[in-house]
Amino acid sequence: MSKERRLIIARIIALLVVIGLSVYVFTLSDAEIKKIEGLGYFGIALLAFLSNATVLIPAPGLFVVFAMGARFNPLFVGLAGGLGGALGEISGYLAGFSGQAIIEDYKIYQRSVGWMKKHGGITILGLSIIPNPVFDITGIAAGALKMPLWKFLIWVWIGVTTKMTYIAYAGAGAFSLPWLTQLFNE
Repeated sequence: MSKERRLIIARIIALLVVIGLSVYVFTLSDAEIKKIEGLGYFGIALLAFLSNATVLIPAPGLFVVFAMGARFNPLFVGLAGGLGGALGEISGYLAGFSGQAIIEDYKIYQRSVGWMKKHGGITILGLSIIPNPVFDITGIAAGALKMPLWKFLIWVWIGVTTKMTYIAYAGAGAFSLPWLTQLFNE
């Protein structure tokens, strides 16, 4: 089998995995989510993985980390959420790698590609460290630009772990995130 044919097959598989994970996350019942939460830090990592594995459709992973920060050690919640979240972001990377970036005609995608070409990992860090519903576009750009996966994962892990730790400490009451607290208490 030629290298080109293997690449096409890898891209199709990557796209199918991304679609499958997105569908799975949105079909989880409340009871299934409670069971996963019951697994402690592993469950937090798993839920963060699943919520970050969706592409362009935000899932409620930050709310889980916020709530679990009040029940468990917030530092470990942040670390577990960061690990799971970073691994979940591979789905956006794979969507870009697959060459099926249906968003490539949008200005925000073009801007993200420009930032990635100019600043690389710093772009990933800066956009993953804040609650950002369009971060997937950066992952898609990284995959489309063929950034090495290990490099993408290191930068996204640092950013997502920082964000998850901050939110876990907010859930523990260490400081206030008014926008998240208000959403969570509604």
